[in-house]
Amino acid sequence: MLILPVEPLTRQAFSAFGDVMEADPSHQQYAINAGTSQRFHDLATLEPGEGGCLIVSIFRAQPRQLPFKVSMLERHPKASQAFMPLNGKPFLVVVAPQGDSVDPAQIRAFLASGQQGVNFAPGTWHHPLLALDGQSDFLVIDRDKPEDNCEECVLAQPLQIESFESSYA
Repeated sequence: MLILPVEPLTRQAFSAFGDVMEADPSHQQYAINAGTSQRFHDLATLEPGEGGCLIVSIFRAQPRQLPFKVSMLERHPKASQAFMPLNGKPFLVVVAPQGDSVDPAQIRAFLASGQQGVNFAPGTWHHPLLALDGQSDFLVIDRDKPEDNCEECVLAQPLQIESFESSYA
C-alpha cells in the first residue's frame, strides 16, 4: 500500500484546493467595535452554486485512528464547503485537484491546527472529516440543497496515512 505523507496546512500549499481560514497576522485585519475586537477579513470565497443558498451547521466527527486507509474521496461540484473546528483540536485534510476523476499521485494530506479551517472550492476532491483527538465539532458552511452536489470516487489502490509530526500539540 502506498504511504500518503502529511504536510503542514499553509495558505500557499492549499491554494489549489480552496482557502485556509485562520486568524493569521499576515492576513488583512483591522480593529472593530471601538477597538475591542480584531477582524480578520474575507478569509474564504464561499460559493452556494446556482440555485443554492448557504447554510451554517455543526458537524460532530468521531476520531479516526492511525494508520488510516484513504480508500475514497468525495466532491461537491456545485458549491464550496467550509469547515472550522470548534474544539481547538488538530485534524487531517486529504484533498485532490478538481477534475472528472482522482489521480492518486496528486492526492495530498495536510495537518490543520485546531485554529485553522478549510474551505474546499467547488469540485475539489476531499476526504470526509478526519478528526484525530477525540470527538470534534466543526462549524460548516455549505449548500442547503445537497441533491446531485455530492459525488464519490473509490480509489483503485488505497493510500495509507501512517503518522505525522505535529508542532500543534
